Amino acid sequence: MDSNFVTVVSGLPRSGTSLMMQALEAGGMLVLTDNKRKSDEDNPKGYYEFEPVKKTKTDPSWVVDAVGKAVKMVYKLLYDLPKDYEYRVIFMRRNMDEVLASQRVMLKRTGQKGANTSDEKLADFFNRDLEKVYRWVENQDNFSMVSINYNEIVKSPLPECHRANEFLGAGLDVDKMASVVNLSLYRNKR
Repeated sequence: MDSNFVTVVSGLPRSGTSLMMQALEAGGMLVLTDNKRKSDEDNPKGYYEFEPVKKTKTDPSWVVDAVGKAVKMVYKLLYDLPKDYEYRVIFMRRNMDEVLASQRVMLKRTGQKGANTSDEKLADFFNRDLEKVYRWVENQDNFSMVSINYNEIVKSPLPECHRANEFLGAGLDVDKMASVVNLSLYRNKR
């Protein structure tokens, strides 16, 4: 797939961003990942992370190599992307109760302590923060965005894969994209 833009897969942690990266790769898109974070029980097919995205604000030099590829980044880092590139953002949405449950399970499994905040307050914070980023993206001339629903893609992968493919210029193999969805990995259902 040849394109002159950077495909960014974004969303909250535990919202299905790794699944979308797997789907894009299976469909024929090159992905930018360093494989430093190894697969584990929480993401058995890998995290598809690329460490330099975390330092984009101070060192965006990696972006030039991302043109024509997909890269994953948490939604808060979208603000740091340099203005002289075009970005197509696939924003993964997931039921907020499932996101929070999945985050807590992962933190517990890794022995990390989560926030001492109720799920209601966390959900409210995330929802307000997401609205801010959506409005910001809408006002950027070099950004376009499509929301893909994780809950829908695991139930019926083809329609959501078609939507992502069309958004990116229709150059991917949608059947191969959909083939990566594994219902046994859909945990923390609400």
